[in-house]
Amino acid sequence: MKIASWNVNSLKVRLPHLQQWLAEAQPDILALQETKLTDDKFPVDEIAAMGYRVVYSGQKTYNGVAILAKDELTDIVTDIEGLDDPQRRILAATVGDVRVINLYVVNGKALGDEKYTYKLHWLERVRAFIAQEMAKHAKVVVLGDFNICRDDRDVYDPVAWGEDIFCSPPERAALQAILDTGLHDSFRLFSDEAGLFSWWDYRQAAFRRNMGLRIDLILISDALKAAAVSSIIDKAPRKWEQPSDHAPVALELTL
Repeated sequence: MKIASWNVNSLKVRLPHLQQWLAEAQPDILALQETKLTDDKFPVDEIAAMGYRVVYSGQKTYNGVAILAKDELTDIVTDIEGLDDPQRRILAATVGDVRVINLYVVNGKALGDEKYTYKLHWLERVRAFIAQEMAKHAKVVVLGDFNICRDDRDVYDPVAWGEDIFCSPPERAALQAILDTGLHDSFRLFSDEAGLFSWWDYRQAAFRRNMGLRIDLILISDALKAAAVSSIIDKAPRKWEQPSDHAPVALELTL
């Protein structure tokens, strides 16, 4: 089984990229973030033509999440207790016996901003939801755009970045609290190397200069850790014309 995540930064713009990548990579499950489409505009037919079923939760212009799968998706959740949030950032579904939780974590804007405060609150409520899901399911994958660098290996210039947004101790502690529910960073099961990123700014030739961050994660429970074969960042789509600023990340499992 291959499970993947990709912040497409507008599915309307990036649909041809999605179609190309699905044809080449053939994931069994793919979580998308920043679809930026209302539900009535979601390209269900185009995705079905690629052999995928899909559930989605969207809004105009901003945010939006979706889960594509070759098999049936059940037990759909789009809102969680304790979050009165019209932004479409959370989507959970079950595929076979795997519980999939797709997150587009709040950006936070800047330290001290009200959006930063809300990000920490949002993460705490999501952690509580994940803990509940972990108690109900053995095979759990939590994946998406976390907008947090787990440690300095995930930052192109940790000295310059310091403890700024995405790297602040409260954000990293919030991510660690999610991991402490019993999850593992699948990428770090296979590589301790620094300088491997999933996001690069469009400005300053950041991709060419590898000035990036690793903020797209696939976290897995113990039952999936035992089945993990490889975890990669697929940089190829970032080289395509008019790309998303994120690259897909993917996990191979022997399931």
